Amino acid sequence: MWHLILGILCLLAACAAADPRSAGNGESVPKIASIPIEVDASLGNFATAQGLLAPTEKHRHEREKLVTKLRLSESEYAQKYPKQKHVKDRLLEALFGFTKYYEAQQPELSRLRKLYDNVPTAHKQLLEKTVKYSENFDEIDLLLKSNQGLCERVVNHALDFYGITREEVEEYGRRPANSNINNHKKSVSQSLKHIVRDWAEEGMVERNKTFTCILESLKPLLSNLDTTVTPRILVPGSGLGRLGYDIATAVPAAEVVTNEWSMYVNIVTRYIESMPFRNSEAVHPFVDSWSHHVSDSDMQQKIPFPDIDHDPSRVLLVEGDFTTAFSGEFKSYDMIVTYFFIDTARNLMRYFDTIQTLLKPGGYWINLGPLLYGSAPWVQLSLEDIVTVVEELGFRFLDTTDICGELTWPDRSLRTMEAVYSFDAKALTKSAYKAQFWIAQKK
Repeated sequence: MWHLILGILCLLAACAAADPRSAGNGESVPKIASIPIEVDASLGNFATAQGLLAPTEKHRHEREKLVTKLRLSESEYAQKYPKQKHVKDRLLEALFGFTKYYEAQQPELSRLRKLYDNVPTAHKQLLEKTVKYSENFDEIDLLLKSNQGLCERVVNHALDFYGITREEVEEYGRRPANSNINNHKKSVSQSLKHIVRDWAEEGMVERNKTFTCILESLKPLLSNLDTTVTPRILVPGSGLGRLGYDIATAVPAAEVVTNEWSMYVNIVTRYIESMPFRNSEAVHPFVDSWSHHVSDSDMQQKIPFPDIDHDPSRVLLVEGDFTTAFSGEFKSYDMIVTYFFIDTARNLMRYFDTIQTLLKPGGYWINLGPLLYGSAPWVQLSLEDIVTVVEELGFRFLDTTDICGELTWPDRSLRTMEAVYSFDAKALTKSAYKAQFWIAQKK
């Protein structure tokens, strides 16, 4: 039934305006300064459980900014965003990766089939008699195809939303430098797994503890803010956006802005925005790994999402680099919430500078996450060093409550919380961090 309802909604939206992808048909496009930016209004609409909802002015403006960036030439983009890969290249990279999900998974499945051929006949006969082991290969292949169907729906929605043609995606993939589909395999797979973490009931085991800490710590701080203006809350590194949405739900009077760099993640987020109805989609997130499963059905489990009816217009997603995407918003935010984020920085000091710049005097920085630095960070500070540097930047650390764990140090207010990060609650393994929580106020 939900397919029929969504189809009717999409048909109504499509009837309202022409195809927005005409600018991406391979013909030469004038320089952006010489053409007006026209964005199909229907594609900015949000589908909600109550019907189509027109976008706010801020959502419309943000989408126009994004389309403008996509249309910049290489030289224009390099001048405006030095040292950044063109956003259109990053988008095409993600779209191409999603179109090749099934194909990228096939070599590993074929390898496992061939390895099974090495099993002695007597052993194989026992395996087939008792557990029908070889049937797993065909079942996994079917579920990979099912995931490819989801990937195609993500891509189709993204083509419309961003005004990109499929021909552009295919042309991108034909370039020798981009043709290795294995380059995208992990990013696509991780994006699908993040659906569980953010938008499925199965992810509640990871969300409940950490989200409760943040939400219960955030609410009392609101009473200290100027009540004559709408409080603004920024969530950088927001992933698929569930924390930002839950903040907006818990604090309906606030304006909540999320930010995410990864286009692999953003195109999934945009697709989820188009699905307001609970459990209207599904993913098989664990079919690409054969380890740590209690049963075959656990590996093959179908996980529906989103786990709630939601109104995506409550949150504004700003795509791009956190350190540059908000360059014109000096002292604009009352709160910044960083969740599993600060250790993703190439230059941690720039993250700190950006947080300090964007917060209003007296504004709050709430952090919860590990210090798992990436492969090539310029700076890798210990927790103790972070505290010293942040205080020197003009922050003071506030008292916190034990809902966020035990004190990390007896004489400081930072707290340590075990934060699970494993996606599959049924697995025979668990990844968890001693995540660090703090509230710091800008002086």
